[in-house]
Amino acid sequence: MESKQNVIVVQTFEFALGIVKYCEALQDNRKFVIANQLLKSGTSIGANIREAQNAESKADFIHKFKIAAKEIEETFYWLELCKFSENYPNPDDLIVKLEKISRIANKIIITSKQK
Repeated sequence: MESKQNVIVVQTFEFALGIVKYCEALQDNRKFVIANQLLKSGTSIGANIREAQNAESKADFIHKFKIAAKEIEETFYWLELCKFSENYPNPDDLIVKLEKISRIANKIIITSKQK
């Protein structure tokens, strides 16, 4: 990546890589349904934020971030299900990373609305 990096783009990409790895572990344990749901929502966050970087307008930018915020909430749901289900790998590190991403994304939405 280039020297001046966009923090939220970098963090969501790295988070998506972690989600891919975690979902592979779920699939190895035959937890296919949750693995598929988590893979979709967890990788969609970064995809929407990356899309927002080329938004056509401020409203489009905010809209893409709001979609990412919804995907963040869905991803929290799947990770919490994994955390509290028996025989699932521990997702705590992903939850911590997602909490940080969520705070940044929400600040960006609020700040963008004020401009």
